Amino acid sequence: MADAIENVEDILLDSLEILGTERVEDPGCIQYGDLVLTVAPKEGKANTLLADHLFSPALLLAERIERNLVEVAGRSIIELGAGCALPSLLAATLPEPPKLVVVTDYPDDIILGSLRRTVERNVQHFRPPCAVHCEGYEWGKDASSLLSVRLSEGPDGSLGYDVVIMSDLLHFHSSHDALIHSLSSLLAKTSGARVYVAAGNYTALPVCQNFLDTGSRMGLLWEGGGGASDQGNRSDYKGDIEATSPWLGTRTVAGIDATQLGVRKGLCRWWVGRWNIPNIKGVVDGITVV
Repeated sequence: MADAIENVEDILLDSLEILGTERVEDPGCIQYGDLVLTVAPKEGKANTLLADHLFSPALLLAERIERNLVEVAGRSIIELGAGCALPSLLAATLPEPPKLVVVTDYPDDIILGSLRRTVERNVQHFRPPCAVHCEGYEWGKDASSLLSVRLSEGPDGSLGYDVVIMSDLLHFHSSHDALIHSLSSLLAKTSGARVYVAAGNYTALPVCQNFLDTGSRMGLLWEGGGGASDQGNRSDYKGDIEATSPWLGTRTVAGIDATQLGVRKGLCRWWVGRWNIPNIKGVVDGITVV
């Protein structure tokens, strides 16, 4: 997982957003509505894996969750490479929350310690009956421990999570196979299961397409954000970009005004993935599908 990252300067500039000549510093503490989140200290693996920043894709996904454009009520959610876990923890605060949220990141004491403190700090804001867990997980490794966190099997006996969140992970180019392996293990093999993927524009489009193509070969269909199905499984689909859309979230984000949030939102592209059930490759309910 700890591989070379292209365009690291562009990635880091996203956390020190340039608006005209003004830099908006990305603080170590982020307040989104009632949530108070912290990023990991700038040391060790947290620095190498960029776990010490809040990037624009997390804000984009959070805004869509806040607007109820991501179906979460009563569902099970897992976030990979969560960082400060803004999208998934925000889902836990909604009036109709998920039944389960599992936030994961690289199994490093500094990274996980920061994430666990964030979860504990905000526990009073999580709406019942939502249960929130924090787990260490390295992409591509055995996911059975994460599957065991599931409170129960799905109504059809399926294993896996209803929703997988992947925010700003695609720039780890050489980890795409590991990410897709984990996604194949964790995303429930049901027609309603979805993976929400967001990437900053600093992640080159060919890099994003490599991830999409890898997922397609495993049986995933990629759709335009918002559920539009006309994009189908096109490998040349660039993802939805809302560069001209205003910020539509209603919760206050401390230190960042709506204009700045709109700019950061516009720096992202995003996709929604679902299983093309007859074409799934991998392991389904213990049976290898080829």
